[in-house]
Amino acid sequence: MSKKGKIILALSLLPQYFLIKTAKSNPEFIETYYSRGIFPIFSKLLNTAFKWIPFSVGDVLYAGLIVYLIRWVVINRNRLKTAAKAWVLDVLCFTSVLYFMFHLCWGFNYYRLPLHTTLNLNPKYTTTQLKSVTNQLVIKTNALHLEITKDSLLKTTLPYAFSELTEICHSGYSQLEKVYPNFKHDGKNSKKSLFSTPLTYMGFSGYVNPFTLEAHINAVMPTNSMPTTIAHEQAHQLGYAAENEANFIGFLASIHNEDLYFNYAGYKFALRYCLIELSKRDPEVYASTLCTINPGILDDYQEAFEFWSAHHNPLEPVFKGFYSHFLKANNQAKGIESYSYVVALLVDYLVTIGAAT
Repeated sequence: MSKKGKIILALSLLPQYFLIKTAKSNPEFIETYYSRGIFPIFSKLLNTAFKWIPFSVGDVLYAGLIVYLIRWVVINRNRLKTAAKAWVLDVLCFTSVLYFMFHLCWGFNYYRLPLHTTLNLNPKYTTTQLKSVTNQLVIKTNALHLEITKDSLLKTTLPYAFSELTEICHSGYSQLEKVYPNFKHDGKNSKKSLFSTPLTYMGFSGYVNPFTLEAHINAVMPTNSMPTTIAHEQAHQLGYAAENEANFIGFLASIHNEDLYFNYAGYKFALRYCLIELSKRDPEVYASTLCTINPGILDDYQEAFEFWSAHHNPLEPVFKGFYSHFLKANNQAKGIESYSYVVALLVDYLVTIGAAT
């Protein structure tokens, strides 16, 4: 590329930046023309291109990108001293292209209308409502757990292989679509991440590659955690970028699933979040509520806790801190803490329709 072309490409970062600023202020426009207009086209194209490939193309692309960047820095390290302007220009050109492709393929979904707006949910709730919903979730989760294990003391064991889990999860979206047409999920593009072990030490259970729209699942984590993780990542594939919204949609897809194990995983997932919030608002009620939960369910929670605790390391907060800043830069003011806001959606949804009864 000519020097003039590089300068134009580098300078295009400025209008891109102002375009993003404008997008943040116009969620209705983004919802209508991108999230429900342009994005579904890209989603269908990317899903068609990559779903038939048995391995994670996105992981391979990331690995190749890392190798390329390291190689480029090594080869061009001296240019920073001898031709600093040209070096910076190359970096800006690369950043401009990556920034543009990220937002075009997926990133504008960060600026769409909040899910509580499109679903007519109230994001505010009282402690009384939280207590009521938590109690209802305990009853429902206990019943499903007992139906599966026949013994309240036993933890659950999923009888499915990974490929079966992705198929069953997608069938849950097929059922959910009958209630909420906007959650129609056309693809089955969920794969085991080639970076499952690194993801574990980074503290992540999965991610969606914005350039291939593959849902990458951490295949090392406990299998019992996979149903809601897959459902969560498939929600990201639908264009719901916010973590709290993907959690909530994953819950909906799980409880609308005809599979008993996915039902249980969905309600157990919701119960966990409500318990965490209840422990902050009323520790005494939280403690008494724990005593009403089947011991086998608590063992399921404990399994996941011990797994992530065993892989905790000094670098995990660094990775999570970086991701939190990334979220804040993309219209999620609470960063990684925004995961906890799923409780507001859960409580209002369950209070409104009585889904936990």
